[in-house]
Amino acid sequence: MSDKPGGVTVIGGQSVARIGFGAMQLFEPSPDEAAAVLRRAVELGVDHIDTASFYGPGEVNRRIHAALAPYRDDLVLVSKVGARYTGGEPVPLAAAQRPAELRAAVEDDLGQLGLDQIPVVNLRRMDLGPGVAPEGDQIVDVDDQLAEMIALRDEGKIGGIGISSVPLEILQRALPAGIVCVQNAYSLLDRSHEAMLDLCIAEGIAWVPFFPLGSAFPGFPKVADNDVVRAIAGELNVTPAQVGLAWLLAHAPNTLLIAGTKSIDHLEENIGAGDVELSADQLARLDAVSEPNAGPPSHGIEEFTQRH
Repeated sequence: MSDKPGGVTVIGGQSVARIGFGAMQLFEPSPDEAAAVLRRAVELGVDHIDTASFYGPGEVNRRIHAALAPYRDDLVLVSKVGARYTGGEPVPLAAAQRPAELRAAVEDDLGQLGLDQIPVVNLRRMDLGPGVAPEGDQIVDVDDQLAEMIALRDEGKIGGIGISSVPLEILQRALPAGIVCVQNAYSLLDRSHEAMLDLCIAEGIAWVPFFPLGSAFPGFPKVADNDVVRAIAGELNVTPAQVGLAWLLAHAPNTLLIAGTKSIDHLEENIGAGDVELSADQLARLDAVSEPNAGPPSHGIEEFTQRH
């Protein structure tokens, strides 16, 4: 495997490997097992780790700090704000959209990760439904949220501002704030945000899809189950998941992957997607795949966004 899995692109002005790691699941195994996964990821060239203070809550951040601090100079830790952990079922999250809550979440990140600045923080809006939706004082105009994010950036507490779970018009409104990253549901089977991806390419914004292999919810199409994907996987002697991830990398040069796992074997499989070379014919066959949108039925269910 190369030193930079999947090649290199930029997020927040920093060059990173195009295959990163989503850390959400790392509150599930033991601390030692979580540390082993994190250290193996870094050994394999991962230098972009996605986290949030509401994962665990806080435990994932603390495990990242315990396993990897003092951090390598080239390691980019990216967080997100806009939700809070409740532990409820089936959705363990609630909205935390008010500017004061965004600031408090950044402060939590700084303390839990042991950093003076979070390189990139994504503002996780809840514009796309159905699912967890803001109500009452949690319905906050994006301009008010961005004003707080800009203040945090001006204070040096965050390096770059990203935005997540938004429609195209909200991204367009946010662009003057200097957006460096967009996280939305997107995969081979769900290209409903293609126009947003095109805008990100034009603006030099990193595109970080969640649900990169389709939804984890029962009854929704999964990329690895698609017949074309499975046929190409057989031709290349790789896994269907690797084909799905390789297509994302080939489809747009600004794509960064943050597929998450609590397994070293699965981690190595995901990173191996960076070595999968799809031929022009294989890419054309994948581009021609047409399926119903496989995006999340509930945009706010964060615990599923990085599983596959």
